[in-house]
Amino acid sequence: MVIIQFEWIAGADQTLGLPSYATTGAAGADLRANFTDYQTVALDVNARILVPTGLRLAIPYGFEVQIRPRSGLALKYGITLTNSPGTIDSDYRGPLSIIVQNCGAKSFEITHGMRIAQMVVAPVVQATFLLESVDETARGAGGFGSTGTT
Repeated sequence: MVIIQFEWIAGADQTLGLPSYATTGAAGADLRANFTDYQTVALDVNARILVPTGLRLAIPYGFEVQIRPRSGLALKYGITLTNSPGTIDSDYRGPLSIIVQNCGAKSFEITHGMRIAQMVVAPVVQATFLLESVDETARGAGGFGSTGTT
């Protein structure tokens, strides 16, 4: 089991609790908006905002936390995360905040305590990079759409 340590930021609403899995089979733990003044923020169409969670975290070496959109918010309202998936490295110790963007057709309200994103804990493999010839494959340099449309 991987343990992620959390710490509350001064002024955060601790009654919101730590990130949690909504179901026993969930891969992502829900993150909540934690506005220090318990406000509601209107996010205009095409606008983005940095939403605080009120937390700092410590991720063990060899792991990362990926920040992903919530599918229900994406489908119903067009709410997504601009840099999805966002990566939080094991050596980062700053505030955990979420870059939220409104790609929907109308303004969207982010309320204090709202489940705004999810975090997935994943292992990290660091590679060694070498400069040398690259072998050929049947696909070769075929890029976007090169394998067909069906």
